[in-house]
Amino acid sequence: MKKILNDPFTYAEETLRGLTRAYPQFYKLVEGTTRVIQRPDAPVRGKVGIVSGGGSGHLPIFTGYVGPGFLDAVANGDVFASPSADEMATAMRAANGGAGVLRLYGNYGGDVMNFDMAGDLVEMDDIESTTVLLADDVASAPLEEREKRRGVAGMVLTFKIAGAAADAGLDLKGVTDVAQRAADGCRTMGVALSPCTVPQAGKPTFTIGEDEMEIGMGIHGEPGVKRGKLGTADEIADAMVEPLIKDLSFSGGRVALLVNSLGATPTEELFILYNRIADRLEETGAEIAYPLVGRYATSMEMSGVSLTILPVDDELLGYLKAPASCAFWNI
Repeated sequence: MKKILNDPFTYAEETLRGLTRAYPQFYKLVEGTTRVIQRPDAPVRGKVGIVSGGGSGHLPIFTGYVGPGFLDAVANGDVFASPSADEMATAMRAANGGAGVLRLYGNYGGDVMNFDMAGDLVEMDDIESTTVLLADDVASAPLEEREKRRGVAGMVLTFKIAGAAADAGLDLKGVTDVAQRAADGCRTMGVALSPCTVPQAGKPTFTIGEDEMEIGMGIHGEPGVKRGKLGTADEIADAMVEPLIKDLSFSGGRVALLVNSLGATPTEELFILYNRIADRLEETGAEIAYPLVGRYATSMEMSGVSLTILPVDDELLGYLKAPASCAFWNI
């Protein structure tokens, strides 16, 4: 294992300490904690608070998207591990400006269990909360069992939409409904070319040949749907686009598009992929109304890419284009 670190067991805490010192205008550790981050101005009175949480190792998700027009607070676990229910409850309290709190996070067993417990804990403080789960990874379960799918990079688009809806003054039900509509529309497929190493484990999360790729690999190294020889950029693009179009029953219209590096893949290669992805979508009559290309949801130093498609209407597109500010957003 070659990593720049001090102690594998304080990796998450040291990362967050450095993040808050580098960008204090966006991120602040909640007093008395080492892994709960809030906006410096949180809670924003009268605004619906939006909270997420999950394992470290995926920056900018989750903590990177704390800021105006995005999330109000985030609970962080160790690398690829869920935060505790108490940490999640602390994040919810930090985000509560009196209008209720939306819990917006990925569909993973530990996160679901602990956020449910956190919701029960803050109810005793008279904090109303709702939940929207991201389940956008089409490789992790068939459409008829969508409730079993993992939440991956579709969270980025949904964070942005929910944050803008909250800033626009929608109430808790309104923000929840908009976020749920975005979450329901997102579809993501990933391709991994190499593993990553969790600092506390000290070894790769899986093994794969130098000339191989895995289609549908999860962001923690969960198995994909197919392993085969490394293809060309066009072949990789097709392997991602085709199942997404099929899953959406897509036949044209406006879309938001996220071509995302899983960590080590350079932006240049993402743009090569984008050419083919855009061609394939345009063949269906799609208009790419909101493209994002870059490193938005990672898996440590994994080499690979994910593609997220979200069909949009005027409302969702307006929220995507609304002002927002954090250290990892320049759109």
